[in-house]
Amino acid sequence: MKFEEAKKTFDFIFKELGKVVVGQQEPLKEVVCALLADSHALLEGYPGLAKTLAINTLAKLMDLKFSRIQFTPDLMPSDITGTYLIEESTSGKRSFKFQPGPVFANVLLADEINRATPKTQSALLEAMQEKQVTVGTATFKLDEPFFVLATQNPIEQEGTYPLPEAQSDRFLLKIKLDYPSADEELEIVNLYAESKKQVKLKPILNKDSIQYLQHLARQVPIATDLKKYIVEIVEKTRNKKDLVEYGASPRASIGLTMASKARALIEGRKFVSKTDINKMAFPVLRHRIILSFEAERQGLDEDAVIKTLLK
Repeated sequence: MKFEEAKKTFDFIFKELGKVVVGQQEPLKEVVCALLADSHALLEGYPGLAKTLAINTLAKLMDLKFSRIQFTPDLMPSDITGTYLIEESTSGKRSFKFQPGPVFANVLLADEINRATPKTQSALLEAMQEKQVTVGTATFKLDEPFFVLATQNPIEQEGTYPLPEAQSDRFLLKIKLDYPSADEELEIVNLYAESKKQVKLKPILNKDSIQYLQHLARQVPIATDLKKYIVEIVEKTRNKKDLVEYGASPRASIGLTMASKARALIEGRKFVSKTDINKMAFPVLRHRIILSFEAERQGLDEDAVIKTLLK
């Protein structure tokens, strides 16, 4: 399978997703970019914008072990990683046995991640960065590929905890979902409010094909001047003190390069273009910069600041 065949695979995936999720083409493309870059994605949007539905549907198209954690304020770290249970044998001997938690999957849907306390959110840190879990003195490797796809409502909602910087930095992309257009909303009403027909989705990707596509994404060539352009953008986040209080780390440069390669592969191109970089700069940087007081006073959000940096 080369670049042309990869393009056919992606077209088919988006066609299948379109049977269940109306519109949201750009956010869905960005989620697939995160998977190709072997990384994690955070979807943010108001309730009812099909965040969970999109991830559930995508998981059905992948023949991988899927698990879902509903984050709540009383969720404990052991509810995610697993815990030791006392097991009694027939001879009456007692021993501890590890009971793996829902994190032991290939695709983990962390639903409403900002509803859990920071202590519980941090239970995912090691899993997301090192693909392993330490419980007590033992370390358990996670099965690869491993993706965390998390959803959150915007911070101002009731009963939420902002994600710690270290946690949100583990996500390659922060993807924003917007309200559908009037035509799309009419299509949604027709699809869900009239006839309730079950859409049968067949898995398209398995472990091997996903790992192959990830390998293919890494092979997409990128010109040296475009690499310099990426570093320049990330450097600007640190130097533009009038707009950005704290800029992005080198992890953002690596992330932007990988995400641009993945986007080029999805679009069926054999090289990275400047358009890929400009498009992916938003989801890669919007959760990695902290705006200055001056930017907030002017009523600018992260995306408006990134747009200024790209100019």
